[in-house]
Amino acid sequence: MSRDRLHSGDLNRSPRAFRLGSTSYVYPDDILPNVRRLGPMVDDVELVLFEIPEASNLPDAAALDELGRLADAHDLTYTVHLPLDLRVAAGGDGPGAQPDPSMAMARRIIELTRPLSPYAYVAHLDAREPLETGAWDAWRDACAVGLAELAAAAGEPGRICIENLERCPHGEMLPLLERLPVGFCLDIGHLWLQGEDAPACIARLAPYTRVVHLHGIGERDHASLRHTPRPQLRAALDALARSGFDGVVTLEVFNLEDLVTSRDLVLAWEDGTL
Repeated sequence: MSRDRLHSGDLNRSPRAFRLGSTSYVYPDDILPNVRRLGPMVDDVELVLFEIPEASNLPDAAALDELGRLADAHDLTYTVHLPLDLRVAAGGDGPGAQPDPSMAMARRIIELTRPLSPYAYVAHLDAREPLETGAWDAWRDACAVGLAELAAAAGEPGRICIENLERCPHGEMLPLLERLPVGFCLDIGHLWLQGEDAPACIARLAPYTRVVHLHGIGERDHASLRHTPRPQLRAALDALARSGFDGVVTLEVFNLEDLVTSRDLVLAWEDGTL
């Protein structure tokens, strides 16, 4: 399907103001080959970056230059998903204390990708301890310190977007959004997993939301939207349109079939045929 279809039709009639994106792992290959093939198809690519002792996919200078050229050629933006093991709330605690190494890695990724001017950096907040202890106030205090550190590295606090996870009540994150000028990554699939009223959450969180993650739930999470009942999907997309959301919606799936079938459904909603 061509990129032209993504932008076809009467713009005054179209309900879609947002940019439609994919992850950087749709094809079984590295980031650059994925972006080369996805560039004509989407508006944004979420770069899923990591570095562990056994492997790393952090782009070198030549790869970053090529990513920049591809963005110019295809009018692409990038979002960057910081490593999944990020522990924002595990900073130093007193003189001489050492912050969690994951924060140093996050700062490194932010600095590395700065030439791409990412639209957002998506961060998971590890909530294992407050889920076990109920100590949400202390967790938020610690998260605020870590998020301020990431925001300083990013240069624009709003580009740091904290994501709601299926195991964490998103209501416990709201005080952070009110306290800090960071953004929000609203994962609608995680709302569905929790049995939340997605349209109501979208309306409530829209003022903070810069990025939306959208995916279905089949035998696994992050599956095609074809597993989502159409009325449920239509209600969520209608709520985004009513909110005036004009950021990035990432179809957060990880193979071509799931991307194509998910995108077809979003385009059907845009055409009024969903």
